[in-house]
Amino acid sequence: MHEGIVARREELPVLVELGFECAMQRVESVLRRQISETGSNLEGIGIGCTGPVDPISGQLLDVNTLPGWSGSNPVLSLSSRFGVTAAMENDADAAALGEACWGAGKDTDRFLCITLGTGIGGGIILNGEIYRGAGGSHPELGHHILDPSGPLCTCGAYGCWEAMASGPALEALARQVAPQRADALSAADICSLAREGTPWAGEVVGRIATLFGRGLANMITAFMPDRIALGGSVMKSADLLLKPIHEAINMNCRLVPFEKCEIVCVQLRADAGLIGAAQVWRQRFRPREVLV
Repeated sequence: MHEGIVARREELPVLVELGFECAMQRVESVLRRQISETGSNLEGIGIGCTGPVDPISGQLLDVNTLPGWSGSNPVLSLSSRFGVTAAMENDADAAALGEACWGAGKDTDRFLCITLGTGIGGGIILNGEIYRGAGGSHPELGHHILDPSGPLCTCGAYGCWEAMASGPALEALARQVAPQRADALSAADICSLAREGTPWAGEVVGRIATLFGRGLANMITAFMPDRIALGGSVMKSADLLLKPIHEAINMNCRLVPFEKCEIVCVQLRADAGLIGAAQVWRQRFRPREVLV
């Protein structure tokens, strides 16, 4: 990946229950096949992984979607298998870095990339570099509190942005508003119904978009970035969401020049994580080649 373009890609399920070592063996098999079929040399390995992770050591922390994997180290495992350097970041940070270098965040000094899907996550890029918290930690933007009387979040707090405005929150609200019609519908189904003019679906999508917009207003007030790029599965319905999102921002950003912050959709789409992972390695081990 020298021009921000994915040359080849292959997807496979994680199969968490089979354990970390099995996952690394399967990744190794995929990489070796790609190397053999393309005849290319492997310079290094970039990894974007759901968090929390330690990006400096490459160790997985207590990742609730990877039970039993805490303490495992993909960086050490893959670098030893291939004899090359490897680098890892939280997947949201990797995607944000990819968009900053090759997508919607190009030519900005202060950039946020926010994903709206089964959860809400995001990465912060300042002057071409991933912003890290104390100890190299990744800021969990989706878990700031919108309403302490709101629903219980998977993190254990009440009323998080993620608990109130993500895809599952949209589905839960639909079941409250139209229990007999929305029981088995996904967020994408509900958005489709809203697009077709179904009143209750339009109401649900509008309410969730407003809540998501309030969270974005908080991001703008806190960081005042040049640009925010929005991605994730729910943002495939941006045509329904952007108007109430902008209205919420206009209503809730009182002390900053919010109009100077562009709200755009991601450009790299499904490739953002792959391109970002490659850029993670380049930034760590080939800093003079980093293009921003």
